Amino acid sequence: MGVLTVTEPTLFGGTLAHDDSACGYQTAIDRLRASLNDVLIGKSDVVEMVLACLLARGHLLFDDLPGLGKTTLAKAVAHSVGGEFARVQCTPDLLPSDITGFNVFNQKTREFEFREGPVFSDVLLADEINRATPRTQSALFEAMAERQVTIDRHTYRLSDSFFVIATQNPVESHGAYPLPEAQLDRFAMKLRIGYPDAAGELQMLAANVGADSDAGRQRCEPVIDPAQLQQLQRHVSQVPVRRLVQEYLVALARATREHREVTLGLSPRGLLTWQRVAQARAHLQGRDFVIPDDVQHVARPVLEVRLSGNFDGAARIVEEILAAVPVPVFDSERKETRRDR
Repeated sequence: MGVLTVTEPTLFGGTLAHDDSACGYQTAIDRLRASLNDVLIGKSDVVEMVLACLLARGHLLFDDLPGLGKTTLAKAVAHSVGGEFARVQCTPDLLPSDITGFNVFNQKTREFEFREGPVFSDVLLADEINRATPRTQSALFEAMAERQVTIDRHTYRLSDSFFVIATQNPVESHGAYPLPEAQLDRFAMKLRIGYPDAAGELQMLAANVGADSDAGRQRCEPVIDPAQLQQLQRHVSQVPVRRLVQEYLVALARATREHREVTLGLSPRGLLTWQRVAQARAHLQGRDFVIPDDVQHVARPVLEVRLSGNFDGAARIVEEILAAVPVPVFDSERKETRRDR
């Protein structure tokens, strides 16, 4: 990575970078953004969150109805970064070894050989994850948290850019096993795609005239390679976060634990994830510093996957928490102060 050139001071302690490496990062982001928007038509806001999750090295949970483009988007992410895609259709009879892999005995060599499971990919789609038993769901714990799996006392490393996209159907509950809080906390965020608007559906129909069933994969060509993605992720992790913004994050986290309707607030691991996603969002906006708006913009998808309690709809709780915590600002003399929203 190149050395950033300071060209303009900012209120929250960052600088605007204008060197060759920064331009290269932004070009890569623009190409990724364009590639995914070509596949998921009319959902640029969802694409931005998916990119933020990917750059933050998190994992993504889609809680949405069938047929809205979740699988297509997962394939597009894998192909856009030049990575390997794998899919697991979760069912009650799925075994942990069906995900992680297993050892088989080779009659010729008289030795056990390891057969890799679908986790040995760059992008793993766990479709309808809540239909797998808790034992099978737990097979993803180590993979998601540490990017490794342990089988028969042997640890195998996964791809450094390993990215899990899991889906669950919010309507059907028959034969489903709700994800435990410990596993939900492994996801960086929860998203919903929702139905496209009329213009988006018309554009989708026009784009698929004369196309075969695998057109989405054919349209989506690699725009970066896995090494470039890892470089982007390292760059995002180094985006500065001023102490005042970190204090704001801590105050928001404590507010989730003190809310009268929330029984399980944000964990320290969730707080770290929130900061990483805010760093990614700042980078997507062309900044190399985090501002409170970044924290607020990603609050709902980050918190909705974690907060639990006696309430209907986490969106309202998130808004109440954001409204209750003062936002850090600067006065005209650039002295640190705070004010209410």
